[in-house]
Amino acid sequence: MTRFVVALANEIPPGGRKTVQAAGRSIGIFNIDGKYFALRNRCPHQGGPLCSGYLWDNVQSSKPGEYIYAGNGKMLRCPWHGWEYDVSTGQSWFAPTQQRVRSYEVTIEQGDSLLDDPDTPAPGWQKGPYVAETFPVSIDRKYIVITIGT
Repeated sequence: MTRFVVALANEIPPGGRKTVQAAGRSIGIFNIDGKYFALRNRCPHQGGPLCSGYLWDNVQSSKPGEYIYAGNGKMLRCPWHGWEYDVSTGQSWFAPTQQRVRSYEVTIEQGDSLLDDPDTPAPGWQKGPYVAETFPVSIDRKYIVITIGT
């Protein structure tokens, strides 16, 4: 598993999105009511730029003639041919058991937790006898981190 810091948490406002490149993939990061979700920016239908599509609310109905807007803004429509997916799961709206788009784990982490341990050398390196003068560093912002499996 590989983790990527993709944005500051306050960089994507509620209802907003950002497209990033990570591990050679284009990935869309969405903020839906303060929760973050990540989807592959490629529609399974014909490879369209899915994450630039329209976000909308799904409709719920208990009987004909009655409907209620769910109000969550979690449905994403591909701009090329209108195929629709749930941003929180990647599941398709039209064929939930057959089609989906890849989703990725998203976490919000304090900057200090992302720093490497300075006493641990990088892989393949050995700690040498000389030590440079160092100064404490703190990162007091929150960051959006996605995890991509291998």
